[in-house]
Amino acid sequence: MQPQEIHAFADRFMAALDGHDPAVVRAFYAPGATCWHNFDDYDQPLEENLKLFEWMARKAPSRRYRILRRELLPGGWFQQHVLEADLANGKQLRLLACCVITLENGLIKRIEEYVDPAQAAVLREKASA
Repeated sequence: MQPQEIHAFADRFMAALDGHDPAVVRAFYAPGATCWHNFDDYDQPLEENLKLFEWMARKAPSRRYRILRRELLPGGWFQQHVLEADLANGKQLRLLACCVITLENGLIKRIEEYVDPAQAAVLREKASA
C-alpha cells in the first residue's frame, strides 16, 4: 500500500471504531488477526476483541478518538491517540493509548496496544448518585 492509502485506511478504521457496528469494524481485519495488550501480555483473538468493542459501544455510546500522532512504519503504522467518551453511567472516560498496527494484504493482521488499564476503570463504575 502507498503511504496515502495507509493513511486513508487508518482514517476509515478509526471512523469505524467511533461507530457501533462490529461488522463494519471486522471488515478491516485479516483472518486470524489478533490484538496484543501491554497490561496482560495477551494476544487477544479477533472474536474476543470484537466482544470487547461491543461492550465498549454499550458503555460509551458517545465516544471519539482524538489522534495525537501517526507515523507510517514498514507494513503498517504507529498511532498515539486519546479515547474520550461520555459514559452511560454519567462519568467521563479519557484513555491515552499507543498502538502499532501491522497490515497483511491490505488488512489489519495485528494490533499491539499500549494503555494504562487504570484509566479504563471508570468503565466499570456505577452511575453517580
